[in-house]
Amino acid sequence: MSANFEVNAQSRSDSGKGASRRLRRTGQVPGIVYGAHKEPSRISVLHHELSHSLENEGFYANLLSLKVDGKVETVILKDLQRHPAKPIILHVDFQRIQADEKIRLNVPVHFINEATCPGIKSGGQASHVMTDMEISCLPKDLPEFIEVDMANMEMGAILHASDLQLPEGVELITHEGNEDPIVVTVHAAHTTVEEEEEGEEAEEGGEEPTE
Repeated sequence: MSANFEVNAQSRSDSGKGASRRLRRTGQVPGIVYGAHKEPSRISVLHHELSHSLENEGFYANLLSLKVDGKVETVILKDLQRHPAKPIILHVDFQRIQADEKIRLNVPVHFINEATCPGIKSGGQASHVMTDMEISCLPKDLPEFIEVDMANMEMGAILHASDLQLPEGVELITHEGNEDPIVVTVHAAHTTVEEEEEGEEAEEGGEEPTE
């Protein structure tokens, strides 16, 4: 169970909004580590280091090696709080993992063969209904992403979650009332038709030029 990314952090004893604001003023992000039947621990991470790591899509769906005061734990990124208007990370949550316990995590969806599928080649367009999926698996089976092959999708095709071949050991988490969600559809490019119709109406109903 090896981690692909490293996160350097420091333990902290202060808690509360005031303590968090003080940390942010010094370029740090307050955070917490929980799970694995241990007490939660408060930590802080350098903002610029965390922000740089988050630029890599794999950081969101990989095992992370969290180093806190010289001690190393294997974790996953569980939650992020961002400022609504500024590129600032306000808080970060990490979850400890154990090799024999399943984890739940959102992983990105990668669409392949989209440009060459029959529906797109015949003038259609794709709607990516799901850009990530919540899955459950053991840490050793955690995929970096879920691959969706669109090679055989015709015009009007709808691909559901049940149509996907998930990696071995990986289960999709669904919710009541949406047990088989739509992943992607291929449909006619309606916007082109609408624009042409609007253009024709404008020509027919245009005002006469004034003299």
